[in-house]
Amino acid sequence: MCDDIRRSFGRAVFGDEVMKERLPEAVYTAIKKTMDGGRRLDPSVASEVARAMKEWALELGATHFTHWFQPLSGVTAEKHDAFLSPAPDGTPITEFSGKELFRGEPDASSFPSGGLRATFEARGYTAWDPTSYAFVKDRVLCIPTAFCSYGGEALDKKTPLLRSMEVINKQAIRVLRALGDETTAKVNVTVGAEQEFFLIRKEDFDKRRDLIYTGRTLFGAPAPKDQQLDDHYFGAFKPAVSAFMDDLNAELWALGIYAKTEHNEVAPAQHEIAPVFCRANIACDQNQLMMEIMKKVAARHGMVCLLHEKPFEGVNGSGKHNNWSLSTDTGKNLLDPGDTPQENVQFLVFLSAVVCAVDEYQDLLRASVASAGNDHRLGKSEAPPAIVSVFLGDELTGLLRAVVDGERYTPRAADVLGTGVHVLPKIPKDNTDRNRTSPFAFTGNKFEFRMVGSSDSIAGANIALNAAVADELCSIADELEGKDCSFETVSEVLRERLGKHFRIIFNGDGYGEEWIEEAGKRGLLNLPTTADAVVRMLDSKNIELFRRTGVYSEAEAESRCEIMLDNYAKKVAIEANTMVDMINHDILPSAVKYSKVLSDGAAAKKAISPRLSICMEEKLLDRLADLTDELYECSNILEESTAALRRTENAIEAAELCRDRVLSDMHRARVAADGIEKIVGREFWCYPTYGDLMHDVR
Repeated sequence: MCDDIRRSFGRAVFGDEVMKERLPEAVYTAIKKTMDGGRRLDPSVASEVARAMKEWALELGATHFTHWFQPLSGVTAEKHDAFLSPAPDGTPITEFSGKELFRGEPDASSFPSGGLRATFEARGYTAWDPTSYAFVKDRVLCIPTAFCSYGGEALDKKTPLLRSMEVINKQAIRVLRALGDETTAKVNVTVGAEQEFFLIRKEDFDKRRDLIYTGRTLFGAPAPKDQQLDDHYFGAFKPAVSAFMDDLNAELWALGIYAKTEHNEVAPAQHEIAPVFCRANIACDQNQLMMEIMKKVAARHGMVCLLHEKPFEGVNGSGKHNNWSLSTDTGKNLLDPGDTPQENVQFLVFLSAVVCAVDEYQDLLRASVASAGNDHRLGKSEAPPAIVSVFLGDELTGLLRAVVDGERYTPRAADVLGTGVHVLPKIPKDNTDRNRTSPFAFTGNKFEFRMVGSSDSIAGANIALNAAVADELCSIADELEGKDCSFETVSEVLRERLGKHFRIIFNGDGYGEEWIEEAGKRGLLNLPTTADAVVRMLDSKNIELFRRTGVYSEAEAESRCEIMLDNYAKKVAIEANTMVDMINHDILPSAVKYSKVLSDGAAAKKAISPRLSICMEEKLLDRLADLTDELYECSNILEESTAALRRTENAIEAAELCRDRVLSDMHRARVAADGIEKIVGREFWCYPTYGDLMHDVR
């Protein structure tokens, strides 16, 4: 079995081994210098690469090729072109040129641009990203590409991500040179994205229009049992889930994705899968692929994979923990504290840079993960708060405090885990515990950015984080260059900036009300909704950051803000319209049918017992009548709210209308509908319940 896995791993990827085998040595060397060293690829090698790619893809059964890109719609895009072409004599031949590899021309007018492009301006370009491997999927050769407009503006998520990786490499190298490192030639941003999701039966999914249209349940009374006992977390997979995981792993491994860890999450029907770290742009590509494949594999198993951040009210939502670090081309992790972090000057500099950057640009990091779905998750008792803070643990917090106070830090003695059982091995404790309530937690040799939503691309979060850290590294490099970088000198450079930003460090419980009050006292931002957060992208300090780092032009930043707010308002409007549809066509008719049953039951009882003043059926009927009247009124109010939303053309005003009116109207309707569900008999209810949805997969 192990040999089979090794042989099949990466078989659908035009990876390093395939390139080394099929490309001329000079071409392979050029590609490697681009991938590993960041050198621009000479277009003269394109024809050889295209030839080898085509032959390899044809052997795997591919019939078409596509430039696979990530527009601002939130999903991937691809336009397929056949390898097949007519020869001059009319006979069929297979063709794929270097020009076709390097560049494509999709229609740019039909993708979101946030005002960067007029409707009539249709031309756009896709450009091959040679640092990310091509792959074959569904008999199509997929070439990862960037997507830009005729004027060069980035219309995708990959282009600014690549820009941010380049700038952080540049500034990290400056810092390393100042610290005496003359060996490192490249610093890579490495990312591992843990993916949470739900699996439900397709038969149940098909009976709920809210899931079909919005990806989440807009109505649903709590099930008698959900996650109260915590018995699902890390439990054994049910057979259907185990079969799904087997097939999912096989497909991911074939695409070179090191799917490593999988387990049941806290909520019933909720699961997680996590890959091994890789370069940020490849990690982003692979996570997009993972989400697509999860849905396809689930469908083959008679299930639906739900990636919404909050598919079920009252149980854990789903996130995507973005594990972020920096590593050199020599194999060194720059966030590894080593055995003596109090003496590790390099670690101290990079740790401080991240902490200061997160505080300085906390609003930008919050905005980078904002969405209609994630608003239902952040700030609840299953996810990080919407207030950005950094968890370091007592040891590293003490180290940075000593720097601020101008003291030498004395570490605590190395400790081992005491279990009280002699036969168990002695386990050395890490220098930090883990804090699941922290939005941005140091976890040994990396930071875990836990605010990213499960359905989102990880590109936005990493673009913001890379830009912020790169800017801080630039500032530190400016001070360090030309100095004797002893521990004392470095500490002096870091002292003032750490003192200014120390407020962002919080090692306590992020779920408590006390933290919200404390964060306010510290001057930290609380941006609970997308409408509050996204507009902060356009604050002057953030626009200036984008300008300095070259990650976004001002127009590109404005376009992202416009698209995110517009998407937020559209999703809320779709949910509200779906609610009205379900109320009028499903819930109220169910309530009316059951009212007839109750009315007939009450009449039958009184016929038998004429002196009976009021019976159970009449009491239920009264409660049901009040709730149906309330729900009918809510439906009318929702229709008015969505009509007002349609009349609002300004993206900011539309988002604020959703936040201040539409969502509260939706909540009122849900309370009434869920109350009705608790009364109406099961055989009369109009769709699968929460109990059905979360417990039917076996």
